[in-house]
Amino acid sequence: MILTKQISNKSIPWFNFGILGIFLLSVALRFWGLDRFNALVFDEVYYAKFANDYLTKTPFFNAHPPLSQYIIAIGIWIGSHLPFGQDSVNSLTGSLLSPWDYRWINAFTGSFIPLVVAALAYQLTRRRSYALIAALFAACDGLFLVESRYALNNIYLVVLGLLAQLFFLKALDNQGNKRWLWLVLAGIGFGASACIKWNGLWFLFGTYLLLIFAWGMRLIQGNRIGGDEGNFHPTESPLQSLTKLNFGQVVLSLAIIPVAVYSLLWIPHLLLNPTPNFWDMQKEILTYHESIKSGRDVHPYCSWWYSWILMIRPVVYFYKVAEKKGEIDPVLPSLPEDFTKTIFDVHAMGNPALWWLSTVAIFLLLWMLANRAWVWVETRNVSSMEVMEHLPVQFPPTAQLWLGFYLVVNWSANLFPWIKVTRCTFLYHYMGSSVFAALALAWWVDRWIFSPQRHLRGIGITVIFLILLAFVFWIPVYLGLPLSPDGWRIRMWFPSWI
Repeated sequence: MILTKQISNKSIPWFNFGILGIFLLSVALRFWGLDRFNALVFDEVYYAKFANDYLTKTPFFNAHPPLSQYIIAIGIWIGSHLPFGQDSVNSLTGSLLSPWDYRWINAFTGSFIPLVVAALAYQLTRRRSYALIAALFAACDGLFLVESRYALNNIYLVVLGLLAQLFFLKALDNQGNKRWLWLVLAGIGFGASACIKWNGLWFLFGTYLLLIFAWGMRLIQGNRIGGDEGNFHPTESPLQSLTKLNFGQVVLSLAIIPVAVYSLLWIPHLLLNPTPNFWDMQKEILTYHESIKSGRDVHPYCSWWYSWILMIRPVVYFYKVAEKKGEIDPVLPSLPEDFTKTIFDVHAMGNPALWWLSTVAIFLLLWMLANRAWVWVETRNVSSMEVMEHLPVQFPPTAQLWLGFYLVVNWSANLFPWIKVTRCTFLYHYMGSSVFAALALAWWVDRWIFSPQRHLRGIGITVIFLILLAFVFWIPVYLGLPLSPDGWRIRMWFPSWI
């Protein structure tokens, strides 16, 4: 299906309003009731405390690189000087702080995820409709909402990794000094993402795979990929310009700068914790994670990588039942005196409709690519040159196939390395892959909505409606809103979710 340029290039007034509305909704959902639980929720026991240790100059060992703790520490320092958000405090981090102090900067950062996803979608296709749908889906992802509301580190890993890829794509769209600038920014993003957690390297890994494929296709097709050496053409994918990068640009942006940024970001940590040194610290991190076993006896919410695509085992970040009248719980928000048994539950789970449909979408893309690859191979195997001259090349470099390949490669690069990981892993380790699966779903929906066939338009609208409906239905367990036992049970569809 070929979509007209008129739809994608036309100035659409509702686009700006739509993006602004999605962003404001994203901000409101992340900041509303941010201090609801006056406690350290899930891994806040590590990251919020470690962040405060930097401020109090308390030595400590952390099994992850330090960048996310620096950011949270900055948030704590700023938050503790603000005249609001101080209604409830605790000393669980080692200092007297309010939950707002150590959570607000995560909420602020997470609010921009729909915008980053929209920018990436637009950079790939130049389609505002696709960018808007992608932003909406990102805003309706429950796991990203939960991760943004607590002092955790996964939100930074994904934001920095996506920004790095966005900057890399922008570099392909420019020439000269502007290209160098975007490549430097991309390298900084890749290094910074790895300095949140090592699996931030998967975004860089996906970029390497794309480069390898692009050069392989250029060699096979006789240097036809990439076209002329002029500026980017609106009708082609920026990925078609991958082979225009010279060796120095690739090494600088995908090797030298990421390594330098990753190394330099350790300096503040090493000033506070001079031993072990930089190299010994990398070894200790590796040894620590290799020593962690897997299975329910290690952690009740351990899950294997292959279960993430179906969201079989979400993670409960917070669960508490209030049932005694007249008893004040300092952790929970105030309840009316006549309340009945109330459950407060924060489930780190995706939007089920978005999650499952995204999985279908990415496998549809895999099928489409495999089908086109087969046609392409069959075309090249035709012995008659006269016949070959009349057969179109059905595999890249068409823009749509490049987009499909980009999404599938990055989804795979963020998922399949976990096959070799033997330690306990969790659903949130799929967050990097889930973005590309959701982008795949947004791409299909965009095609369907603008299809001349009524039934496809109906499917596209139905998918959006289901995702919005599911988001509203499960929002109490994303925000930790009070639920009756019956209200809680109807949202726990499977025993493995509890």
